[in-house]
Amino acid sequence: MTTETTPVTLSASAAKRIVTLCEKEGDTELKFRISVDGGGCSGFQYDFNLVKDQKDDDLVVVRDGVTMLVDGLSLLYLTGSEVDFVEELAGSMFVVKNPNATASCGCGSSFAV
Repeated sequence: MTTETTPVTLSASAAKRIVTLCEKEGDTELKFRISVDGGGCSGFQYDFNLVKDQKDDDLVVVRDGVTMLVDGLSLLYLTGSEVDFVEELAGSMFVVKNPNATASCGCGSSFAV
């Protein structure tokens, strides 16, 4: 699935970081996959991977030459979200700004709906 107005967005900062990660891997054709898995201290957790394969039911989001993939099941939890990359004194990380999350843990890697 590819749409002009996507239900999940990728910030410019996240796209820039993904380009850097793909270059470090030596493969600029890699795609960034975000998925939601059960677990974490709040019930669900985000999983980020660089992958080569795209599935037929993936939502495909392209920003600044970067392709982000979201599987259909994860999309149920991520609709309306933005994937961002932040750099702070405490460290740098991908952050999901998820309007569906009713609670999240302190580290921001798990959430509840």
